[in-house]
Amino acid sequence: MGNRNIIGVRVTEARLARGILQKDLLARLQVAGVEISLPALSLLEGQKRPVSDIELKALSEILQVDARWLLGQI
Repeated sequence: MGNRNIIGVRVTEARLARGILQKDLLARLQVAGVEISLPALSLLEGQKRPVSDIELKALSEILQVDARWLLGQI
């Protein structure tokens, strides 16, 4: 794992818990107006890519988790 973000592991955990494939998460992000590629999502989940605040907000809404949980605060 990398050290470029702190939410990658939890994004993967929440995505898998909901049975969402990476490609499906990408489609949902695009509908939310967040453009990200499959390689970029893989890097995000591997903590090798920083995450913007816009991406964090969209991920928490799509994955139906509190952004603070993604950040490891709760």
